[in-house]
Amino acid sequence: MEDPSLPATQPPDVEQRGRGASALGGAAYGMLFMLGVVMGIVGGFTQAAWEVGPVPASAVAWVLALFAVCLGAGRLLRAKTGAVVAAAGWLLVSMPFTMELSQGDIVIAQAAAGYVYLYGGMAALVAAILLAPSSGSWLLHGHLPRNPT
Repeated sequence: MEDPSLPATQPPDVEQRGRGASALGGAAYGMLFMLGVVMGIVGGFTQAAWEVGPVPASAVAWVLALFAVCLGAGRLLRAKTGAVVAAAGWLLVSMPFTMELSQGDIVIAQAAAGYVYLYGGMAALVAAILLAPSSGSWLLHGHLPRNPT
């Protein structure tokens, strides 16, 4: 018979995380979200800044940067969640920038640079999320997957 005054035992594949590790994890995801927001704001205003011939070079550069940041976040955190959080910040800002008012476009115009930035950015997000690792997380290091493949 178990003593009710003793703490319940954890399964053998689960570690206890302290408050410090949980706070660090929350801060990491919060910073990734804010990085996505900043990339959306700055990228939205500068995506049509320069062109090389008919190619909107700044929009292409922003798409590549967005892919690199989201994939890097997923790889550093060793979870798709890192890529998703950074992508969510970018989407939260970029989608309202596409709205058209009676005065005209807000930030992202209906031009080649705008299309490359938006559709290329969404494709980059999807690719980064799919390429990010899905096994294990430094935040959930004690929670091992049941069927690691």
